[in-house]
Amino acid sequence: MQLGGNGNGLGAGPLDVVRGEDGFWSVTTPPAVPGFHYYWLLVDGVAVNDPSSETYFGFGRPTSGVEVPEQGVDFYDVKDVPHGEVRARWYHARTTDAWRRAYVYTPPDYDTNTGARYPVLYLQHGAGEDERGWSTQGRANFILDNLIAAGKARPMVVVMDCGYTFPIRVPFGAVPTVQELEQIGEAFGNLLIADLIPMIDATYRTIPGREQRAMAGLSMGSMQTLQITLNHLDTFAYIGAFSGPFSRLKGFDLQNTASGVFSDPAAFNQKVLLFWLGAGTAEERIHGLAKAAHEALDRAGVKHVFYESLGTAHEWQTWRRSLNDFAPRLFI
Repeated sequence: MQLGGNGNGLGAGPLDVVRGEDGFWSVTTPPAVPGFHYYWLLVDGVAVNDPSSETYFGFGRPTSGVEVPEQGVDFYDVKDVPHGEVRARWYHARTTDAWRRAYVYTPPDYDTNTGARYPVLYLQHGAGEDERGWSTQGRANFILDNLIAAGKARPMVVVMDCGYTFPIRVPFGAVPTVQELEQIGEAFGNLLIADLIPMIDATYRTIPGREQRAMAGLSMGSMQTLQITLNHLDTFAYIGAFSGPFSRLKGFDLQNTASGVFSDPAAFNQKVLLFWLGAGTAEERIHGLAKAAHEALDRAGVKHVFYESLGTAHEWQTWRRSLNDFAPRLFI
């Protein structure tokens, strides 16, 4: 038997799991990176979940996971502060003629301060995950609770929907191709604009309008965010790309990326109130591409924020830190 994973946090695998004389199986990993990590057991080459673990939706199916605490870090912990709620909202999407479920975070005073209206952040998961990812693995609701309680972030509604609108099958542990990701993003963008945003504005006490609307996402969700927002600047004024540089679309080109939105930096800077890029320093390729995009934007005079999560790879600790830096910059 072996211990398998995606190579982030728990070390490169698979690692052999050895049965001792007492009948118990054990494995020693390299020093673990703090944060949340998916893993599985390989039994005769077949990936199965650990029956002693909670399961989380990742890699396109329920998958075992482990949380490694980070010493002295508590921004995503449950604290003695007012808490918002994560609500499951079912709605019928006309673009797909199907029922869908979005998870919606409402801030702590939503049900008591009934005269208040709120800006909205649309927050997307990564490939192989779904609308549960940000509140379960990412602890987004606790991050927002703590920021709001500390007066560091404005109370806001956060909408977390499934980024897939049609079935797609990839081998376990793999990710869709760039072409498939672009198709997924285009389809989700159509649904977001035509169905999800109107439903949210009609159901919750939001403040409609682009200057009170943000979108961000991680990995595949970052690609979706860039693909959608840069082509709908009439809808979004705040943009966050967590671990997903332009180069993963069709190459970063100031003149041609996203229909040339960066070709007039002054116009872009006037319209986009926050353009945020970030990556973990240990996700080497993506960090390098994001840094190259940051440097090109700097040279062109495009205002933006570039954030680096020190020591973390393509994993939830990078994205928790990203949200913790991104959210306080919204709607100010």
